[in-house]
Amino acid sequence: MKRYFINNRNKNIHITEWGDKKNPVIFCLHGLGGSSLTFIEVADQLKGEYRLISVDAPGHGKTDQLESTKDYEMPNLTDWLNEILDILEVEQFYFLSHSWGSFVSLFYLMKYPQRVKGTILIDGGYQTKRLMDQTMEEEVAYYEKDFEEYVFDNWNDYFNTEKAAYTRWSPMIEIAVKDLAVEKEGKIYWHARGTTAANIIRAMHKHETVDIYEKLPSSILLLRATLPNSWNEYRNKTAKIFGEKTKGTVKLIPDSTHMLHWDYPEIVVEEIRKNWSVSQSS
Repeated sequence: MKRYFINNRNKNIHITEWGDKKNPVIFCLHGLGGSSLTFIEVADQLKGEYRLISVDAPGHGKTDQLESTKDYEMPNLTDWLNEILDILEVEQFYFLSHSWGSFVSLFYLMKYPQRVKGTILIDGGYQTKRLMDQTMEEEVAYYEKDFEEYVFDNWNDYFNTEKAAYTRWSPMIEIAVKDLAVEKEGKIYWHARGTTAANIIRAMHKHETVDIYEKLPSSILLLRATLPNSWNEYRNKTAKIFGEKTKGTVKLIPDSTHMLHWDYPEIVVEEIRKNWSVSQSS
């Protein structure tokens, strides 16, 4: 694993990479509040077969924030991503994404289909805001407060809280979780700020993936979470719309949470090998 910075639009962008440059590329984009290390366990299993490139999204990890709300809107973010891929000299790639990253990936796929060899969404890209009970203002206020108030007195308290949030823990997940926090003046803070979260939520409300489903290829695979059960009525409804309009494949993963790739990294790896075999990529 190597980590490095590139520069675009006078902003520093942090990249994590695994594997050999001669191998087919899987480009990874995390969800809201995540970082490039979100994919650490999946990448560790695939690094002998693929070159995995994972980016800290704007305002996450060690990547600088973008200037305005408009910069986070889907059409602008897709162009930003395309510029990153140009800098990295990646002509074609497989797109693996989680949560909010999957929403961005679908807009990218619509605009730059010639670069994407395959798309796997990890519990994202299908949850239309129009069927939610929450208004945009309510959701923005929730995330701003949540990100800003997630503060701890020490690393031990932070790790204990994070451990309680997931179905499993491992040394690699611990590395990824540490990447989600920064220490300042003796306090442990969430790495992404409330302004970043608010900008992303506004952008998701403004540009809905449901409006572009019919413009997307049917080769998309959605790995859908099934826990908590209380979310399934909404998930079933939105995933059905996604499947009908994209003609893509929706695969429910039993006993999986929104952090499906942390619950069952081996399932994600299996799906990648099955759908994006190295023989297909040459």
